[in-house]
Amino acid sequence: MVLRQKNVLSLLEDKTNTFNDRVALGMKTALGWKEFTYKGLGLLSRKLAWHLINEIQVKKCDKLAILSESKPEYGACVFASILAGMTTVPLDIKLTKYELKSILSDCEPTVMLVSQSYIEKALELQKELPSLKHILVMDEPSYNLGLTSIYELPNNYDSKWRHRSTKSTVFIIYTSGTTGSPKGVEITFGNMMSQLEDMGYALDAILPNRHCTILSILPMNHLFEMTVGFSTFLNFGFSVYYTQSLKPKDILTIMKEKQVDFMIVVPAFLKLLKTSIESELHNSSKFTQWTFKTMYSLAKFIPCSWIKKLMFKKIHDKFGGHFIGCISGGAPLDINVGKFFERLGIKIYQGYGLSEASPVVSVNTDKRKELASVGKPLKSFTVKIDEETGELLVKGPAVMKGYHNQPEMTASVIDENGWLHTGDIAKLDKDGHIFITGRIKNMIVLSGGKKVFPEEVEAVLEKSPYFAEVCVTGVSRTFGAKDGTEEIAAVIVPTEDIIEKYDEKTLDKLIRAEAKTLSSRLTAYKRPVNIIISQKPLPRTATRKVKRKEVKELIKI
Repeated sequence: MVLRQKNVLSLLEDKTNTFNDRVALGMKTALGWKEFTYKGLGLLSRKLAWHLINEIQVKKCDKLAILSESKPEYGACVFASILAGMTTVPLDIKLTKYELKSILSDCEPTVMLVSQSYIEKALELQKELPSLKHILVMDEPSYNLGLTSIYELPNNYDSKWRHRSTKSTVFIIYTSGTTGSPKGVEITFGNMMSQLEDMGYALDAILPNRHCTILSILPMNHLFEMTVGFSTFLNFGFSVYYTQSLKPKDILTIMKEKQVDFMIVVPAFLKLLKTSIESELHNSSKFTQWTFKTMYSLAKFIPCSWIKKLMFKKIHDKFGGHFIGCISGGAPLDINVGKFFERLGIKIYQGYGLSEASPVVSVNTDKRKELASVGKPLKSFTVKIDEETGELLVKGPAVMKGYHNQPEMTASVIDENGWLHTGDIAKLDKDGHIFITGRIKNMIVLSGGKKVFPEEVEAVLEKSPYFAEVCVTGVSRTFGAKDGTEEIAAVIVPTEDIIEKYDEKTLDKLIRAEAKTLSSRLTAYKRPVNIIISQKPLPRTATRKVKRKEVKELIKI
């Protein structure tokens, strides 16, 4: 599918008219299904955009922050922001007030759209952020809101919508928020259009000539979800449904009720689903277990997925009977998990990307026997391997504009020739398929695909007067359900006077309590799960950089 419209506003208008009464976004609530048609989504978006332009009188390129769980209204808020000529800043709802304040101080939004669940946090932030003048609520009006709901706005749908150039920033996606210099990735309209076109070609290979129903489980502040799970799928005219629960039982209920065809997921979800299926098999009769085991062995030699679907019909019925498969990204795929679903007739397409590339670089649509490959680069990308370091370098129109307010940091990852240095070690086969073999950057990737930067955790722990040195690193688990994933560990060297003042037992208790107190400033998944106290200085290079590899040797899980 080739995009002929290069203007985002005309593209939005075109899709609204083309798909009209088809469901665009939906979610199951306590009162039943809430569904927006493409026409309804367009009307709510334009009504909100009119209010932003004419009542609030936002200026072109003002920032609009969104603090909400994924829901149908989220899409209307994104489109309204675009129509009003604003830059959208989707926020992670799991961040602490401390982290959110750091991010918002950096981008200085004038407007925040917030769901009812986070009104209190939004009002607290507004008191501390001079730029934040207006807060609107995304839910239907309720007696206790005390703020204007987007549903209460007058029915004004026509305004002079604000066109911007392809070089203008459409999203700022923050990948950290604790340090004095938050890392906000600026994605332009040109980046976004390039991804839409690239993913159009990729999805034509995966889902040819069909209308699909999609189940969305990733948060909208995740660029993978914003670019593919939201923008690309709506561009195809698909129907996207959100879920408030990540429990396999609840997800399977929605998949059956709405006959879901496709998803985008992180590997941890697939692992959870595999465990759930195996657990149910374990509790079934001996005959059922024997039958499954026999068919599973045979399925290895059967190339046709429709035959596998018949073989494992009971499992497919639990998925709703229409489920084709999913794109997996955000963290490396466990090949055994991928093979498990492929044997059942459920296709797993491993993808690769990073926020700085808007974010998808490749999707494995053709090399089906090589699940370890993340596929060939998408149509607009060029890739190469640095001969000295083995690092994967990427170039193309989807490479970010840069880090917001961070020109030096931008220059450190995008060189003078426009190559984005991914920090990932990779190999290319003779056909150009990418195989990611490791990472050279410090970023820690947790089991659910969450990314943690050691520097931001260190910045919080280093505030303690008791700590002389701190080094945060990721350590691999080699057992249990999280085998092969990373966990966060912190090696702390106390100050000399603290070491002299207390005995070893008291010192240990004091340092751990201090680390726990400071870590509460971080969202839960960023907190170190393992604290190692060392009375020896951390190993450093001649230029005083901590040797993180040597620090890892101090850690035993």
